[in-house]
Amino acid sequence: MKKCSNAQHPHCTYWVMPGEQACEGGHAKAEPSSYDLLSAARSARAGGSATTLAAAPTTTTVIAAPLTPAVAAPSHYARPLQRAQSERPQLHISGFDPRAAGGRQTLKMELRGMPDACAPQLTLQLQSDLIPDGAARQQFVRATNGEWRPVFVEFSSRGKEHGQYQISIDLLSQHAGMAARKWVCTFVILVPRLDATLTEIHRIFLSTHKNVRVMADDASIARVSAQGGDSLDIDVTARNAGIAHLDLNAPAGKVDLGFSTIAWDEDLIEIDIPVTSAVHPHASRAASMVNAAPESGAQRQIRLFAMEECVLGRFELVDPESDIMLTHYTADGQDTNGLTRRLSGRHAVIRRCGQGFEIEDVSRYGILLDGVWPGKHKPTTLRLGMRIELSASIKGIVVLSVSAIMPHGVILHRVDQGANAECFYVLMPETHPGYPLKSFAAAPHAAALPLLLHRDGGFWHLDQLTGKETALAPGVSLEKLSRIPRHSRFASDPYPEHWIIRTGGTDMHSTVAAGDMHTA
Repeated sequence: MKKCSNAQHPHCTYWVMPGEQACEGGHAKAEPSSYDLLSAARSARAGGSATTLAAAPTTTTVIAAPLTPAVAAPSHYARPLQRAQSERPQLHISGFDPRAAGGRQTLKMELRGMPDACAPQLTLQLQSDLIPDGAARQQFVRATNGEWRPVFVEFSSRGKEHGQYQISIDLLSQHAGMAARKWVCTFVILVPRLDATLTEIHRIFLSTHKNVRVMADDASIARVSAQGGDSLDIDVTARNAGIAHLDLNAPAGKVDLGFSTIAWDEDLIEIDIPVTSAVHPHASRAASMVNAAPESGAQRQIRLFAMEECVLGRFELVDPESDIMLTHYTADGQDTNGLTRRLSGRHAVIRRCGQGFEIEDVSRYGILLDGVWPGKHKPTTLRLGMRIELSASIKGIVVLSVSAIMPHGVILHRVDQGANAECFYVLMPETHPGYPLKSFAAAPHAAALPLLLHRDGGFWHLDQLTGKETALAPGVSLEKLSRIPRHSRFASDPYPEHWIIRTGGTDMHSTVAAGDMHTA
């Protein structure tokens, strides 16, 4: 800090950055990098020359930071948003207004500087006493131009004691074939008193987020002129009959203005960096658990499927079109012909929708949901206890019931003559339900089944009491795993009792490729 060289301004002080010269009035010329007008406008972007700060007589303080010049745009075009870039992963947080004490707030979060070798969709986990239920989960999705779409987090400080509240963030990158990565950061939100004045809030919080400060006091005049620059953070204060004048001097075009909210950047620290992604000992998207001696009411086959879209259809020995291959059961057992032929090769599709699952009729014979045909190509959300009949023209061919709706999948039981023969797990691939597992809707006979999941390319057993995870493979003993009946074994094929031939040879659970078929 130096004294002004102008004899007419004995009380004037100023900051001079290294390598800079004072102006005629004794004030430094600086090139700030960001600006924010406290009471009116927070950010503006414009192309052009460098920024100049000039102050008129009496007490004026200027703190300046270097500016990264922006690329000039043609004057007859609206200048697009020039988003700030970062050399390291950062979370840009904006939209916080501490003056809205006791009201609803919305934080806008944007990713900057993320490496290219991360998943196209990142999971954002937040924990704080301000957030409803203490936690929230969001998804960052990469746009086609490579940028990340922002997410918005809402909270309310109503009924909260004034003070500082911590918000912890975990950013997860999980994608098939890519190493799992994790970034963390923690920041603090100020909730002021309900009767706090704007001056008090400014002194406590706002002033810490400005890198350029201009003050006019005791009838002085502070004048700021800015043209060009990437982003500026400027705090302009005038009091005691002082006058502050802000002139952005933006040429014709688009100017983005924000209001008196707070914005800042938080560094994302990467932790637990694995060399390679975990590998399941037996990769599979479809498998089964076979009970050699089922007790009363138990199923002989528990068929497992981990697919984004699981197709239900007719049983075929050669090149089936469906994943879940259904047959008609009579009192005498399974009948692969007869009424089974009245099922379409692709009869219905089960997929994830929002927070639940849905079924869609894609057949020529139709399906009945609780006795009502929903219409072809009209997805219907599954609910606990829903009765699914295939088909609509002839009743009783195959009747299924939704016996459990889990966070990561559904369980289907047969309620026809094949009730003791098989049941089905339809799981989301590479999805963990979390531990401890939240309660979910399940019928008693489904609640007694083991908790299974799919990740790292294969199926896992999750013990709900201890949280221990056991990879399922043909050579793994299942006797000591919870809720798995005795005399059970894991099979690498969903239909091990049949020799299914898939001549394409590209499906992960195909048994015979076209090039391997030959005669003796």
